[in-house]
Amino acid sequence: MKRLSILGSTGSIGVNTLDVVRRFRGRFSVIGLAAGQNVNLLRQQALEFHPKLVSVSEPAQAMQLASELKREGIQVVCGEEGLIEVAAHPDSDLVLSALVGARGFLPTLRALSIGKDVALANKEALVVAGPIIAKEAARNQARLLPVDSEHSAIWQCLEGAKKESVRKLILTASGGPFFRRDLNSFSSITILEALEHPNWRMGKKITIDSATLMNKGLEMIEAHYLFDEPPEKLDVVIHPQSVVHSMVEFVDGSVIAQLGNADMRLPIQHALTYPERWENDLPSVNLTSIRTLEFFEPDLEKFPCLQLAHEGLRLGGSMTAVLNAANEVAVENFLMERIPFISIPKIVESTMQKHVTKLNPSLDDILEADRWAREQAGNAVAHQVG
Repeated sequence: MKRLSILGSTGSIGVNTLDVVRRFRGRFSVIGLAAGQNVNLLRQQALEFHPKLVSVSEPAQAMQLASELKREGIQVVCGEEGLIEVAAHPDSDLVLSALVGARGFLPTLRALSIGKDVALANKEALVVAGPIIAKEAARNQARLLPVDSEHSAIWQCLEGAKKESVRKLILTASGGPFFRRDLNSFSSITILEALEHPNWRMGKKITIDSATLMNKGLEMIEAHYLFDEPPEKLDVVIHPQSVVHSMVEFVDGSVIAQLGNADMRLPIQHALTYPERWENDLPSVNLTSIRTLEFFEPDLEKFPCLQLAHEGLRLGGSMTAVLNAANEVAVENFLMERIPFISIPKIVESTMQKHVTKLNPSLDDILEADRWAREQAGNAVAHQVG
């Protein structure tokens, strides 16, 4: 039996993870659950799966939940310390990290530091501090198991392949809701339009990142650290059908692709059950109904965030932490209707331009770069609003 701690249990990845657990009752045990503000759903999850420990954001929420779960013998903690407690619980074998944004970095690092395998859906942890995360995993012989559909696809395509045989990793992107939209109309994009992803149902932040293609840029940085490949061997193509989840091109010109339905339970299950494959009752991809698979070059004029992410990866060091923090601030303010959609890449770019990259940053350097970038991006937002 695999014993799980799930960080971000009430988000889309967390909910899908618990559905996988539900489908294999008796083969998984849930040790810890951590959520943000959705206390009602967390309460339901705790009563169904009976973890030993749950974590919420605020102390007041924790006190209320603790009184409700006391008779179940479930301990309740809160805040950043609570996230780390769930990640480090001694009874869990595997931590699924599905928190949104940079707040997933420290709990993920803590889990790896004590030798726990991490099924990683929190790409920002690697974007913020890839070298630190990778070093900690190697030092403690802990595995990073990809959960994002693109990285899971590459992982599966690479199985059994020699590193020197790889020419290129090709990440596919749906193109989001604006792939075919005219650039001249981008200034009028609304929040509702940006949240209407054509293929996937995800949380608000990742959906906006998909609309700007920043998500694909962050995934490119994540792939760099997961698979130890240089930026020049990473490529992105637009694939509107979201059937091919990613591909690997080999030195002999062969390309291996992983196909599947747009269902996150598939890569989640692969990460949770690796190295085995367990049979499930989820629908298989129907090749005869697809008929057409299209691939396009990304338009960097329409989606400059992809180029910004590539530049952040090229510069390395503390710059990727700055890229991520500025993007989080910009997206949050777009969702609050304080800035237009087209300002998201402008705020990220202006913040990056002001930063002096620190190579080989320490943990303190990363945390300071994150704090500085949030302040700078916030100032840029205030300047626009003012």
